[in-house]
Amino acid sequence: MPKKIFIKTFGCQMNEYDSDQIANLMNHHKGYQKTENMEDADLVVLNTCSIREKAEDKVYDQLGRIKELKMNKPSMKIAVGGCVASQEGDNIFKRAPYVDIIFGPQTLHRLSSMLEENEKKDQSQIDVSFPAIEKFDHLPNVKVDGYSGNVSIMEGCSKYCSFCVVPYTRGEEVSRPAEDIIEEVIKLTQQGVIEINLLGQNVNAYLYKDKKGFEYDFAELINFISQIDELQRIRFTTSHPNEMNESLINCFRDNKKLANFIHLPIQSGSDQVLAAMKRNYLYLEYKQIIKKLRAASPHILISSDFIVGFPGESDSDHQKTLKAIQEIDFDYSFSFIYSPRPGTPAAYLEDRTDTSVKKLRLKEIQDLIALQGKRHTQNMLNTHQRILVSEQIGVNKYKGRSDNNRIIEIEAPENIINKLINVKIVDVSKKNLTGILN
Repeated sequence: MPKKIFIKTFGCQMNEYDSDQIANLMNHHKGYQKTENMEDADLVVLNTCSIREKAEDKVYDQLGRIKELKMNKPSMKIAVGGCVASQEGDNIFKRAPYVDIIFGPQTLHRLSSMLEENEKKDQSQIDVSFPAIEKFDHLPNVKVDGYSGNVSIMEGCSKYCSFCVVPYTRGEEVSRPAEDIIEEVIKLTQQGVIEINLLGQNVNAYLYKDKKGFEYDFAELINFISQIDELQRIRFTTSHPNEMNESLINCFRDNKKLANFIHLPIQSGSDQVLAAMKRNYLYLEYKQIIKKLRAASPHILISSDFIVGFPGESDSDHQKTLKAIQEIDFDYSFSFIYSPRPGTPAAYLEDRTDTSVKKLRLKEIQDLIALQGKRHTQNMLNTHQRILVSEQIGVNKYKGRSDNNRIIEIEAPENIINKLINVKIVDVSKKNLTGILN
């Protein structure tokens, strides 16, 4: 009987991608079958994220629950990977000595051999080094089931924002060879994928020179990938304002396969806070980028990230953020209260703002953006949208996702699963919008 692997994923889409790679790797090399029931697993993997508040505590709480399972099943192996593994390192063994393996985001491809060493020597194994993009050369082809697939095009981040732990846990920016990315996309389309989401901590910083000396920036990569006939829609996440150059902006005007939507984190509308965050742009510069994007694609919608209550943030700074939200007219956002990440410069800043004030500011930001998002949804009435149909929900009834991430229901006389179709929006009064075939 094949052994079983259970993977719990914390955090971002990069981690989701890595978890898929881990499952595929262990199946390819060891024959492990994925299970959704932790109690049945022979190998439990926690693929961790260190971005959110109390990330380490959540991992140790989870490990405490897994410990009880291992006491009843001593043969069970426990592995901790991802950014908390990089950040905590040997401390995990000290606090949870029953853990067998610790690996980082850049060494997940070594999990199989680390497991062999653990079983052979009955000793815990750790490898949280940063061997650039070596992992992609050692991973088998990802198998997907569905219309959409993720492709990681680069690793790490070199921005060193004062609040962010990513450069310390995933390393600096390293771009994958363009030809390897193209090959992976082609193999995904051969499995039926028609939508690709290009992933990276700072995806638009992508830069690669091939053997012939041709240099690909992110815009070049998008345009190259779009030439694959079977591919119908391209998305990407997450981007940084400093790399929103003219060629990438022009992609939204010229490349019809690129989704007419962008997630572009701003974090704050206050120049003073942005400087303390080491974001290296002014609000006016961000605003100019948005102006250029809307000139290139008038109907583009924009989402963003906001950190609320950063050390030193005043009421005036908060008001500037609210003003920026209105001026930019964001569609939706990921927003959360600042929490210090160990080892980052901001962790040493004095924070005098009361938690109750931060919660109030967060609510004001979320309420404002929710109001704007609702208006953007209402404005979609009688517009024409393209949706990628993902599911049949009734007799001749389907649903799919638009470029701007709205779920749209539609009736059709024939099977339209996994097809990109054009619809007219006729009802926006329900949670899911309603469309009709053009």
